[in-house]
Amino acid sequence: MTVNELAKKSVQYRRNILKYIVGANAGHTGGSLSCIDILNVLYNNVLNVSPETAKSPTRDRYIQSKGHTVEALYVVLADKGFFPESDLETLCKYKSHYIGHPTKKVAGVEQNTGSLGHGMPLSVGTAISAKLDGLAYRVFTLLGDGELPEGSNWEAALLASHYKLDNLCAIVDKNTLQISGPTADVCSTDPLDRKFEAFGWSVRQVDGHDFQALTDAFDALPFEPGKPSLIIANTVKGKGVSYMENQLKWHHGVPNNEQYEQALAELSE
Repeated sequence: MTVNELAKKSVQYRRNILKYIVGANAGHTGGSLSCIDILNVLYNNVLNVSPETAKSPTRDRYIQSKGHTVEALYVVLADKGFFPESDLETLCKYKSHYIGHPTKKVAGVEQNTGSLGHGMPLSVGTAISAKLDGLAYRVFTLLGDGELPEGSNWEAALLASHYKLDNLCAIVDKNTLQISGPTADVCSTDPLDRKFEAFGWSVRQVDGHDFQALTDAFDALPFEPGKPSLIIANTVKGKGVSYMENQLKWHHGVPNNEQYEQALAELSE
């Protein structure tokens, strides 16, 4: 997709995220809006996976470590045809598979995630499997900056470097806010680039809402042969809706009817 096509797609994705969160009266709104441009570029320009190849051993794997922003993943998977979009009308409803964290009961979801710090270890194991099997698929995982203090991330980061997993790319959705406050106040992990470099990773920083910058970064993978790659995507929590941007309360907030209409009007502009 071109940059303009990606931009239009993200507008629709944001509208759908809000639609289904409002319908469910539940969801992680701010983080879904901050990471959606990353998922947009991944699924429309990068990942070698589709409903037809979802069981192929050579497909690329995407694992969403920050599983609480599952609404972003659901709307993209629906758009790509993994399941009918109408299924999302059951989001967080009784007996629905479309719950508040990714589950393999939903078509297109690779791993159950949501417990913070689990996605990176799963991705490292999957990337090791590719190397052992002699397969060329790549593994991508999306982490939140608020989950990085979890020790399992750093154990996995060490292992990824040790096994020279240049088929692994981790992306940090660095929106600088988590449920209990700014990440810098709760438990700072800066300077994030230097920490990962010290663990043997090759690192790039991009504007996580710049479609060209994201595309260029993914096109450059692996950044260095024999090293896992990290993309630090600097994003805005609640991106696209003025009253949500950089506002902590929208980590898990649901718009009322008036707020929802205002959000749709802003996105229409």
